[in-house]
Amino acid sequence: MPQYQQQASWRLEGGGQIIDLETAIKDGILGGGGGGLPAGKDGTLGATAEKLDLKKMIEELDSAAPEDVPSVFICPISLEPMVDPVTLCTGQTYERANILKWFSLGHLTCPTTMQELWDDAVTPNRTLHQLINAWFSQRYLLLKKRSEDVQGRAAELVQSLKKVKGQARVQALKDLQKIVVAHPSVKKTVADSGGVSLLSSLLGPFTSHAVGSEVIAILVNLCLDSDAKTSLMQPARISLVVDMLNEGTIDTKINCTRFIEMLMEEKSFRWEVVSSLSLLVALLRLVKDKRHPNGMAAGLSLLKAICSHEQVRSLIVSVGAVPQLVELLPNLSPECSEPAWHILDDLSTTPEGLSALKDCPQTIPNAVRLLMRVSEACTQYALSILWAVCKLAPDECASLAVEAGLAAKLLLVIQSGCSPELKQRAAELLKLCSLNYTTTLFISKCKLTRTIQ
Repeated sequence: MPQYQQQASWRLEGGGQIIDLETAIKDGILGGGGGGLPAGKDGTLGATAEKLDLKKMIEELDSAAPEDVPSVFICPISLEPMVDPVTLCTGQTYERANILKWFSLGHLTCPTTMQELWDDAVTPNRTLHQLINAWFSQRYLLLKKRSEDVQGRAAELVQSLKKVKGQARVQALKDLQKIVVAHPSVKKTVADSGGVSLLSSLLGPFTSHAVGSEVIAILVNLCLDSDAKTSLMQPARISLVVDMLNEGTIDTKINCTRFIEMLMEEKSFRWEVVSSLSLLVALLRLVKDKRHPNGMAAGLSLLKAICSHEQVRSLIVSVGAVPQLVELLPNLSPECSEPAWHILDDLSTTPEGLSALKDCPQTIPNAVRLLMRVSEACTQYALSILWAVCKLAPDECASLAVEAGLAAKLLLVIQSGCSPELKQRAAELLKLCSLNYTTTLFISKCKLTRTIQ
């Protein structure tokens, strides 16, 4: 019976061969990329590699530095790198656990060639295992070295911020921000080296926007504790952030919204921090800037968070938020529609907000038009607003809503797969709208043709 004989050398495409493992790695064969593996104490290649857990290396490299793994290292069954490669009598190599599972399912064939096996024995492919181990070890050790270098560089930059001024400080902040974004592991280094308190101290009434924008860009990428967030809520620091939200670049404005929203997650947050007309005006300006969808989404997200504080809602209405948001509704993306409707629904709970919604000529047409078109949540918010407006002025608003096609849309909601609560609200609104019509006339208003068109 033929037996699989392990080759003394590794055959490559084009007919070449690897004479030995050390040559393979040093010459960059199989994607080695230049530079040999660090040698062990005895000067051999495998001394360092064997100390490392192959499975752990594969997992860490896959998450931290994914790259193309040589195809000969991949198990044809799982399409993952092999840890324990074994070879069948057909010459095909698989991960041991995968091929044994294949056999346990009653298969007596080679999964790749579908040849019937004349021998179901599996032979450890030690040469390939060494190649896989050496290849991943090289990259793993390089990754660790780079990580250590990056953390050292981050610590140096934090220390330099205590000394440098002017443009040198701005450049140091830019460099630190790039490292923090590119290497999440550096966040702990920055915190441990006193970076958070140092960065916080750079924000104040006399801080330039050039420095402030870079500091905020770093802070929004760090994990801040409760004390740090409380310190950052100081009026002078919030005032600087609001100024940058009004006058900064689009990236700075987005970072400022993320920064304030991050502070609002703290239990000790006070609504007075966001009760600034300048802040609300800046947010509405950001939301209306159609050139930057990311800025629009960030602005709506923060405005929604601010609306959760009832004390600020009247102030938001006073800066003209209602008509501006209603005007935007038809052109918003699905991702932006929901927070916009949520904000308007929150504002409708105040007398000023409800009055503003009633007085805005586009409220009813836009709400009716967008029913059942975006999401169930948006439909719920729109129905809530329509109910509140029509109940406030039934003679005026209910008729406008029916003429805009509301009756037919409400029938669609009732017959849809929406929640029972939503269907109940639609039925109540339908009844309210019918009060000013005869039965025959109202039934004619419920025809679906115009609504569907």
